[in-house]
Amino acid sequence: MFELIMNILLVVFLVFSFFTHVLEAPVPVKVQKNPYAFQPDTWPKVIIILLLICLVINIIQIIKKNKGKDTFTIQYFLSTIPNFFKSKMFRGILILFGASLVLETLGFMVTAILVLFLYGWLLGEKNYVRLAIASVCIALGLYIFFSGMLSVNLPRGTIGFLRDFALFLESIVAGVKGIFG
Repeated sequence: MFELIMNILLVVFLVFSFFTHVLEAPVPVKVQKNPYAFQPDTWPKVIIILLLICLVINIIQIIKKNKGKDTFTIQYFLSTIPNFFKSKMFRGILILFGASLVLETLGFMVTAILVLFLYGWLLGEKNYVRLAIASVCIALGLYIFFSGMLSVNLPRGTIGFLRDFALFLESIVAGVKGIFG
């Protein structure tokens, strides 16, 4: 029942996001003038639509698989709520919620490093040095992929030295892109 409710909530959230954030996103003049440029809402539209299709299929499968079971009732679901708040899933949700609150302030790089480090710790990694190195490398890889290859403007942060660091990374990515592009 929990999985069904979470899937339904995700559908509601994605539909809300699609109509309030994706369709209402402003299109820069530079992009409007270039007929070959992707519109800023192209990838979010594609991803949200694919997620919605997968969620609807998953909801149908959950209902078919659990129909008639004793554990597929609201009473059973309500009895399991306290266990959810003790679970790793809930802590993972809190990590992502916290990341969404600090993303604009800290910028993509610092937020991504923190999220990756905290998730690794949550999943049980005990070697914190290896976890820190992996978090930095993965965050840099994501930054290069999205900023350099897909030309997505990632949040730079509002704190001075973090913003300067993001601008420094952007200049490196632009330089490398200029050499190979």
